Amino acid sequence: MTSVFTKIINGELPGRFAYRDDKVVAFLTIEPVAYGHTLVVPVEEVDRWTDMDPALWAHCNEVAQKVGQAIIESFGSPRAGYLIAGFEVPHAHIHVFPASDMSGYSLANVMKMDETDPEKMDEAAEKIRVALGTTDLK
Repeated sequence: MTSVFTKIINGELPGRFAYRDDKVVAFLTIEPVAYGHTLVVPVEEVDRWTDMDPALWAHCNEVAQKVGQAIIESFGSPRAGYLIAGFEVPHAHIHVFPASDMSGYSLANVMKMDETDPEKMDEAAEKIRVALGTTDLK
């Protein structure tokens, strides 16, 4: 069965993309711990990060680091949080988010989709794209 992330990657469901290459994408999560909360996802469907090809895993981390730097620059946060959970969608992904304390490391603290401001979500994605130099994505 195709994952919801694959449907986003393929354009079957909407996504606020910040990065894309042939192996990895990054898009904002619909339930963020903070505006700018981005998921770094391999294009290939792999359920657990521990099962990922090591070269692909390295590339995911390289992209996550770039996204993290863009988040720090864009949101003025002292750090970019990095979290792997993997229970909510069976498609490996890395959570990268603005962090000024440990609260973002609990996904129990997310804003529900209907609680987020779509304009702020769009602005957050655009800020990250500008910092990454990927403004041709939407």
